Amino acid sequence: MNGSDIYKRLIGLIEDRVLKPGDRLREADLAEEFGVSRTPIREGLKRLEAQGLAVHEPNRGMVVPTLDHGQINEVYFMREMLEGTAAGLAAKHASQPEIEIMQDIVRADRQRMADKDSLVRSNRDFHRRLCLASHNRYLVDLIEHLRLSLILMAGTTLDTPERRETAVEEHAAIVEAISRGDSDAAEAAARLHIAHAHKTRLQQI
Repeated sequence: MNGSDIYKRLIGLIEDRVLKPGDRLREADLAEEFGVSRTPIREGLKRLEAQGLAVHEPNRGMVVPTLDHGQINEVYFMREMLEGTAAGLAAKHASQPEIEIMQDIVRADRQRMADKDSLVRSNRDFHRRLCLASHNRYLVDLIEHLRLSLILMAGTTLDTPERRETAVEEHAAIVEAISRGDSDAAEAAARLHIAHAHKTRLQQI
């Protein structure tokens, strides 16, 4: 297991809330847990730090960081701009199979409102496919970096049934605009969706 493998394992542990903001990332403990030497652990932690998913704290060493109010606002500001752009580009460049897959996700999500965990996973898939449908690799990379920042936030904006239903219908509006090839409407719908998620996130703090 090399440094890249360790990095991916650590990302998964943070995403699954096994490692939470504030938790220490001790080389010795991680080396024992993963059954490797400290060298790949050190490499993985350096990459994690470069992504902003690990920071050094005085007297504590490396820890999983906690985003403050200002950082949350910054992340959602960038998400609104970038994912809005991605949706606008998807309206111009998405293939019919890509559109149909997003439509399938929306239809399936309407049937699993009560299953929060399943809906959270599906939500990630929808946003990933929306970004890929932009057919702009640089935009996809930027949005993926922001997604990694989101895993540092506690809980999910889909905690309440009301928000789940609204979010799925917002997804439907985005896909509908993309299917019509309406770039302006797709961007506006995506921006509105992220703005509502931002408001929900701030209400949870």
